[in-house]
Amino acid sequence: MSTSESAGEILRLVGGAENVTALQHCSTRLRFSLADPAKVDEPALKSTTGVMGVVRGPQTQVVIGGRVGEVFAEIEKQRAGAGATASAATTVGAPQPFSWKRTGSLAMDFIVSVFTPIIPAIAGAGIFKSLLVLLAALGWLGKKDPTFLVLSAIPDAVFFFLPLLVAYTAAKKLAVNIPLALGLTGLLVFPAFTTLLSGDGGASLLGVPVPNVSYGSQVFPSILTVLLLSVVERAVTKVTPGPIRTFFVPLVCFIVVSPIMILLLGPVGFWLGSMLTTGMLWLHGTLGWIAVALLAVVLPLIISVGMHKAFLPPTIATMGQAGRESFYLLASLAHNISESGSSFAVALRTKNQALRATAISAGVSALFGITEPALYGVTLQNRRALIAVMAGSLAAGTYLGIASVTAFAVVSPGLASISMFVDATNPWNFVNALIGMAVGFVVAFAVAALTWRDSESKTVQALDAQNGSTAAAIPSPAAGADIASGAALTAPMNGEVVPLEQVADGVFSAGILGQGVAIRPTSGEVRAPITGTVESLLGHAVGMRSDDGVEVLVHVGIDTVRLEGAPFVAHVAQGDRVVEGQLLLEADLEAIADAGYDATTPVIVLNSDAFAVSVLADSAVTIGDPLVALAAKEAAGDAA
Repeated sequence: MSTSESAGEILRLVGGAENVTALQHCSTRLRFSLADPAKVDEPALKSTTGVMGVVRGPQTQVVIGGRVGEVFAEIEKQRAGAGATASAATTVGAPQPFSWKRTGSLAMDFIVSVFTPIIPAIAGAGIFKSLLVLLAALGWLGKKDPTFLVLSAIPDAVFFFLPLLVAYTAAKKLAVNIPLALGLTGLLVFPAFTTLLSGDGGASLLGVPVPNVSYGSQVFPSILTVLLLSVVERAVTKVTPGPIRTFFVPLVCFIVVSPIMILLLGPVGFWLGSMLTTGMLWLHGTLGWIAVALLAVVLPLIISVGMHKAFLPPTIATMGQAGRESFYLLASLAHNISESGSSFAVALRTKNQALRATAISAGVSALFGITEPALYGVTLQNRRALIAVMAGSLAAGTYLGIASVTAFAVVSPGLASISMFVDATNPWNFVNALIGMAVGFVVAFAVAALTWRDSESKTVQALDAQNGSTAAAIPSPAAGADIASGAALTAPMNGEVVPLEQVADGVFSAGILGQGVAIRPTSGEVRAPITGTVESLLGHAVGMRSDDGVEVLVHVGIDTVRLEGAPFVAHVAQGDRVVEGQLLLEADLEAIADAGYDATTPVIVLNSDAFAVSVLADSAVTIGDPLVALAAKEAAGDAA
């Protein structure tokens, strides 16, 4: 089947061009955002020539391998021919009939795209401020000390300029001119403008009084403004001759959008934020600790379908206006710690080594506030582990709610961010947060430890089946002496060796792309593991083909395609001839970690069906150390 035919079949089986709202690709897989995921014919898709696997989730991922770029380009060509507008990252499909489901999906995608990128700034600022409060509470820094005042201005500036942060992310999502969006919304926090509004008699525009609203820390006025700007900018651009677009389009946008923002969108956005904040406070005030406990119990189910992102706008609005939050962040703390307790209990009770390693890693991640590895790797697939999480969440949520614990930063709660609960006026707030963590961990651990059964675990059954089907194909490390004369891969990075089945990505851990190993890097240099040709280069990943025909993929980090190449610097180009040990990439590991991504780097033999693969290292490696030994399957058979 040709590339064109494969692309056409894949497009048909995901529901057709009209069902694709966005399409991306990384180094090995196509990532479809679909209007209706139910239209996907998964069994037929898996059996399509050229498709190595399918992963369902918030996106439908179709694993292609090294030819993904060609297939992506062909699908985009066919989508364009079908009336879709092609784009490498945020392609919007042809107009579709209205449906509440599709509208909800688009709204959720917009919320995630606007609010998720600003969380690091808000979280860092919030925790920084809580640490300053802690220093003041300990008497190490006075609140009137010039140093304290200057340092406090740093996080305060982040919250004050939230309108600009949101304007930037909204403009990027809607493909609006970003400087224009920032210029427009900047008026809302411009000191001269705010002084004019608060002066005697206020201000008016064309005889209409301008509402005196304080827009610092607000998010919705900017969102509404950028939404209107996107419509006006596109409309004016279509009818404006090319030679004058540079100045005429922005001019019309300022003339049209600014008055509407000042008189209508700004006040309405302020009102919307106030209503959401009031709603959160009302729900918590009406149900009290019950609201926290109930939300904590259902969070694993909400997170599994991505609906937890809907809590971001009201939580950020509440934090911006009140400087504190006592509902969603408390439920998140209860859930996160319970995921950790349940995972550690599974690690203790299971006899499956692969699951034990996964559960330990997931438990550590959840303890520090990152629950996805635990959710998708351990608890959601195993009923008893999930029940333990819910039990721990209920107990911890109840305690945290009754104790009226308050959070002072918008960040995923965990051990790393525990300072978010520091309150200089109430030391017990921090103590009760620690007690709540302990309650959730102990209850979840106890329930999982008492009820776990390997015989009922779907994960254990899947891993056992996988090991049974691949054990004969992959020789043990002891076989290294028999294949020492074959091809070999050297370590492309410094770091700790991680078995492939422990990688927190089902495509890699299940061996869908091929066999190999992973490295948890300690430095950002990525060097060639073989001598050969660079077949593909996608910022975060390099595909190579050796002179012996070995196809190797070095994929830096898990899901780092979403970083759009920002933390990576390439030192080679596609088609370059490189020698073993030559510098390929440099990765900023700190930036990857700050963005919330795992830097674990799989090193995969993509055509491992043609080679016997033996992992030679099982601990720390440095660049150039022997990592994987290979031998042609026929040669291995003859030697046997």
